[in-house]
Amino acid sequence: MRRYRVVYVDAFTEVPFAGNPCAVLPDAQGLSEEEMQAIARETNLSETSFVFLSDRADFRVRYFTPRAEIPFAGHPTIATVFLLAEEGRFRLRGARTRIELEFNIGVLPVEVEARGGVPRQVVMTQRRPAFGATFSAGEVAPCLGLDAASLRDDCPSQVVDTGVPFLLVPARDLSTLERIQVDRPALQALCRRAGVDAAFVFCLGGFSPEADTHARLLDPWGTHEDPFTGSASGAMAAFIVRYGLKPGPRLVAEQGHFVGRPGLGVLEVLGTRDAIEAVRLAGPAVRVLEGEFLLPDR
Repeated sequence: MRRYRVVYVDAFTEVPFAGNPCAVLPDAQGLSEEEMQAIARETNLSETSFVFLSDRADFRVRYFTPRAEIPFAGHPTIATVFLLAEEGRFRLRGARTRIELEFNIGVLPVEVEARGGVPRQVVMTQRRPAFGATFSAGEVAPCLGLDAASLRDDCPSQVVDTGVPFLLVPARDLSTLERIQVDRPALQALCRRAGVDAAFVFCLGGFSPEADTHARLLDPWGTHEDPFTGSASGAMAAFIVRYGLKPGPRLVAEQGHFVGRPGLGVLEVLGTRDAIEAVRLAGPAVRVLEGEFLLPDR
């Protein structure tokens, strides 16, 4: 019997059962791609993270949804690096320690902020945003059960990619997000046209006074709503600064309240409005469960 340790970590929260949960297998050497996909289906979380040795970075990570492998994601990065730091898999050097992770999209830096040798939050860097196709409010709103006036009229919906592409949809206010009723077939068709797997609907402001934004991740093929989507939040921050909705560079992003798992992340947009270089995203994490997967010998 082969045993693989798994730790459930909630990202973008300091308390259990909030934020976005991720199953992390910190020693995944020897697992086949088929086995990783089977494990991701078993956890049935939005992402499961598998950690490997790397000859290009400090660690190699691979992320799987229950449906397929994805090249990059935000909350698994926060969860994985927080766990590796907490377990001493790399040495913490003072208040800020930088490591590198090898993703399917390449090698990117990640930092751990610590106090007294204890990790407090993880800061990930997402790559330079790519701004893609745009869509009118009339095309997007009906897919969400809304009228066109519910979306902002000073900027379009647009595909933005800082590692994974999402359709960014700017809503007028928080009450608009609450009223969303997804038309799955219509949103699936729109996502296919846009070349994305999900729409990220956001507004300025949130439930807490400190929040600059609130958002919902709408995957028309998924069975549940993602509580906090790090990669989409990075794309959102780039969109907001690009269209001048807020000057940045710092934005506090809120998500998850509509599904009972509130989370909070801090974004920093690097560069100017017309030449954004990268987006940084910081958030805490907390472990909530440990166990083992038992796999038959080959």
